[in-house]
Amino acid sequence: MLAKVLSAAVIGINATPVEVEIDISLGLPTMNIVGLADTAIQESKERVRSGISNSEFEFPLKRVVINLAPADIKKEGPVFDLPIALGIMAATEQVPHEKLQDYLIAGELSLTGEIRRITGALLVAICAKELGKKGVVIPKDNATEASIVDGVDVLAVADLNQVVDFLRNKISIVPQRQRIEISENGHFEPDFADVKGQEHVKRALEVAAAGGHNILLIGPPGSGKTMLASRIPSILPSLNLDEAIEVTKVYSVAGMLKSDEPLVTIRPFREPHHTISHAGLIGGGSHPRPGEVSLAHNGVLFLDEFPEFSKGVLQVLRQPLEEGRVTISRASASLTYPAKFMLCAAMNPCPCGHLGDRIKQCICNPHKVQRYRGKISGPLLDRIDIHVEVPRLTKEELIRSTDGERSADIKRRIGMARDVQSRRFKGLDGRSILTNSRMRAREAKEFCSLTQRASVFLEASIDKLGLSGRAFERVLKVARTIADLAEKEVIDVEHVAEAVQYRSLDRQYL
Repeated sequence: MLAKVLSAAVIGINATPVEVEIDISLGLPTMNIVGLADTAIQESKERVRSGISNSEFEFPLKRVVINLAPADIKKEGPVFDLPIALGIMAATEQVPHEKLQDYLIAGELSLTGEIRRITGALLVAICAKELGKKGVVIPKDNATEASIVDGVDVLAVADLNQVVDFLRNKISIVPQRQRIEISENGHFEPDFADVKGQEHVKRALEVAAAGGHNILLIGPPGSGKTMLASRIPSILPSLNLDEAIEVTKVYSVAGMLKSDEPLVTIRPFREPHHTISHAGLIGGGSHPRPGEVSLAHNGVLFLDEFPEFSKGVLQVLRQPLEEGRVTISRASASLTYPAKFMLCAAMNPCPCGHLGDRIKQCICNPHKVQRYRGKISGPLLDRIDIHVEVPRLTKEELIRSTDGERSADIKRRIGMARDVQSRRFKGLDGRSILTNSRMRAREAKEFCSLTQRASVFLEASIDKLGLSGRAFERVLKVARTIADLAEKEVIDVEHVAEAVQYRSLDRQYL
């Protein structure tokens, strides 16, 4: 007898419907799975057999063929255990066919018939909604995650017996509902008020956060680079619902969602160690998963000790910095993950860290300094909009106990600048732009109007600093953000001057 159960395969940050077809016929007792299934799915044969038997149901001693359609899409993971088991039971008339057709089903089976947590449950629920299904049957541990999707019943189940009783109409399962709340004033423990001095660095970080610009902090050890960077989330605007769902989808695929926090409501702050591999930073592996650049989507990626990262690892940052996404190609498929993040990098000016220090003397020779700086290529630097020096604090600044400006006040100004950008880019022929840093040449030409004085000053700066075409465009975008913070429609000379000074360290250090 033939039975069909609908499930889904997670590809990238989307789920594709997969029809699980079960055919049971006379012949030697065998069980074969076809349809481009990976090792984890092939191993599901034993999990399904034991799960059905240990739940006190009948497993057919016949020839069982399972097809996962469409056959040209690679399927991975144990997500198909539950639909395969229910398909076998439907083909042997242990559960009714009709009710199965109303739901999309996903879950991993244990040998005892318990249903274990899967990755990508949120994507599976979204897929069920898009297909117009009545609901989705998923593991109990994934219930809160999937229930943020409106318009689809989320049935959370603990074991195979519960699912079968529901399909036989012996019990009812109350659909899970999740009330989505995103706080506009999320609390962050680190605050800019804790940082003494460094007012020019705080200003640069404010500009970077307001426009979503990448920033590089250069200074000796102990000058406060890491302390300043760790406080960036406290001044970033709160995630809106669309952004929160985008981030949650990435974390769902990565299997990093907490069971009691179904929706990521705070902007990510990722801080990978400098020994990270290509796959760890960009994503990939034998079973591709999102890397740090995707886990930082709509948030901040902080790379401390920037030149200590492998040169090859740094070079792969160029695509996500430019395009806001990363593509991982494999022989069987090509996956794309979102990667729109604000890069904050920190580095010493030399290997010992004291080049230009007012107190400690540098012990590095010129060749050593050049080799250290040469790890960061020109094309990568061009993609970092703001370069700012973080000097060592004087003893007077260290002793002074006056608190700096609170993060909440800075966040308020940044929120106003972001609102200006939101209104500016609304309805751009379907182009999704939220911040000035994401403007392309077309938008920059349209929205970055300069006064005559500002235009003359910018031309002189190009000659003096030898800015590349990409660096020039980024200076223009930063100037646009500075003007937004000043609530000015047209970019004037003071806005350009401040933007240019954030590139003036190119020659001094790099």
